[in-house]
Amino acid sequence: MKKIICTVTNDLTYDRRMHRICSTLQNNNFDVELVGRALFNSIEIKNNVYQQYRLKCWFNKGFLFYTEFNIRLFFYLLFTSFDIVCGCDLDTLPAALLAAKIKRKKVVYDAHEYFPQSPELIGRPFVRNFWNWIESITIPHVDIAYTVTNSIAEIFKKKYKIDCRLIQNKPFLKQEKINNSNQAILLYQGAVNVGRGLNEMLLTMLKIENAEFWIAGDGDEMETIRQHIQELQLDKKVKLLGMKTPEELAQLTNRAYIGINLLENRGLSYYYSLGNKTFDYIQAGKPQIMIGFPEYIQLNNQYNIGIIVEELTIEKIENAIKTLLSDKYLYQTLQQNCLTARKELCWEKEQQKLIVIYNDI
Repeated sequence: MKKIICTVTNDLTYDRRMHRICSTLQNNNFDVELVGRALFNSIEIKNNVYQQYRLKCWFNKGFLFYTEFNIRLFFYLLFTSFDIVCGCDLDTLPAALLAAKIKRKKVVYDAHEYFPQSPELIGRPFVRNFWNWIESITIPHVDIAYTVTNSIAEIFKKKYKIDCRLIQNKPFLKQEKINNSNQAILLYQGAVNVGRGLNEMLLTMLKIENAEFWIAGDGDEMETIRQHIQELQLDKKVKLLGMKTPEELAQLTNRAYIGINLLENRGLSYYYSLGNKTFDYIQAGKPQIMIGFPEYIQLNNQYNIGIIVEELTIEKIENAIKTLLSDKYLYQTLQQNCLTARKELCWEKEQQKLIVIYNDI
């Protein structure tokens, strides 16, 4: 069995994409290990079919963190046996690539986003240029690359003349019946970071009656969102649920009535994204309100599973929410479309492409 080590900078607990990928490869004649980092609040790792390991770091953010993590990861890989190393996102690729080249092993790049264009780097030209430089000296030397959307794959193909393939964040197929909640719950699941449309949703909730907005996740903007909820006196309308395990998140999504999937145009990473939540809402049979970015428009044109909001304005968000809450025929049509689409947009089909990629290495 070929040994694959996948590397990420998170603490492994909530990374559903990597759980699916590692489980699939382990169940298809590969020996898989997922390496991440230990945080001060990390919960105990659950046993999985693949191995897991966390690196401990002194620093937790910024340049010092990325430098320390890559140094620790490099030496871990240098003294650990493997045949293939998969660097997930640009922040783990330098160590993965260097260790693989020294040991004459294969290296794969799994781009979860277009890293140099992530919102955190917008308005920070020096830092963004640094990551552009890292991208330019690493990606051309990987053996195989894959990413989450066609738009990002096309960027890599044009910039670096590489064959970048597509592995999307599709969940496992759900067979159970749809749970039609009696509550009008609007659910956002994902990172509570800048540019996720959460502040706009809070202002919109001032105009929405007989509905609740639930936020399942955590991130850099959590305290700001908490303060806005208090300032707007939305304590009874908005619930902050914090980080949830994949199992808990699935239960929450089943209880929701509408999925919220909004983004601000803060760089190409967001603009060309197609988040996990998109497919989670589809699998749960929940019509969603989506931002009018290319990948979301293309998906909705094909499957008609929600309402596109062309601009991230309170008025347009309000109209979309009120339409789904009041138009039962439209809601049921979109819900039925989700049930049809989920048979195609599932990991059972997507994983076949992943297996082919690793068998070809």
